[in-house]
Amino acid sequence: MDKRVEIDTRCGDAIKLFDELKKNSVDLIIADPPYNLGKDYGNNIDTREKQEYLEFTRSWLKKAINALKPDGTIYVFMGVRFISYLYMIMEDELGLHFNSWIVWHYTQGIGKTRGFSPRHDDILQFTKSSKKFTFNGDEVKIPQKFYRERNNMRGANPGNVWKFSHVHYSNPNRQVHPTQKPEGLIERMVLASSNKGELVLDPFSGSGTTQRVCQQLDRNCIGFEQNPEYIEMTNSRLALPFNGFDSSDDRIFRVPNDLRHESIRSDYLKKHAEWFLKNHDTDRNLFIKAVKLKYGDAAAKEAKTYLTKGDEAN
Repeated sequence: MDKRVEIDTRCGDAIKLFDELKKNSVDLIIADPPYNLGKDYGNNIDTREKQEYLEFTRSWLKKAINALKPDGTIYVFMGVRFISYLYMIMEDELGLHFNSWIVWHYTQGIGKTRGFSPRHDDILQFTKSSKKFTFNGDEVKIPQKFYRERNNMRGANPGNVWKFSHVHYSNPNRQVHPTQKPEGLIERMVLASSNKGELVLDPFSGSGTTQRVCQQLDRNCIGFEQNPEYIEMTNSRLALPFNGFDSSDDRIFRVPNDLRHESIRSDYLKKHAEWFLKNHDTDRNLFIKAVKLKYGDAAAKEAKTYLTKGDEAN
């Protein structure tokens, strides 16, 4: 980790804290505002009348856009009840440029007996400029099914449906927070839409996931949070040793076909460890098992060697 990275969590109301930021100073905003579903956040409950909630959304977004650089990007999480309003506010009222409507698909959630059980949240990605913005496509690719020259050898675009499990209560990184987001989910946004040393803002920082991810990816980060207990939680989390992010896209331990030739396989296994497993130590054994299943014991041993060398280099 770059020791010069600054991680700052500020206590207070987000709309007021935005006034502390300089205009056009933030490279990336990742916002996970309350969805107005009556969640208890310790010192507040997100229950507002519909119009009051929409005005709240307009207010913080206007200030967010003022802080965002001309080539900056903003991601906003939202539940189904207000996602259409959010889209219209961002595009029609604030003049932002639509890039992607991302679906975060998770495997477990609320069960319904009269209707279909929800299994996703939506994330809107907008940019301030229609042409000039950061998108580091190679940083977020996933392994190809077939390792062939006519494909991009670095990997495939992950698409706009992202499958990450919730951070389950049995996970060692689970915090006492009702809407904690998986680190792998935030990692993809940070890698894709910012560069090392740049500034990321999370105006509803909650359990500190964005700060933790930025700490490990060498980005500066500011978080706003109105519950002092969550700020203490974040600071404790930032002080912990890093053993890999708490979640990942299952496809990162996919082993491509067409690696029967030993020299091609050897070159690829080395690259796979570098490209896809750098911040995902807990997925290393899954990858090694997948290599063994497809190419045998010798290939699995070689893959393990490359992963061990990565540890020694760090």
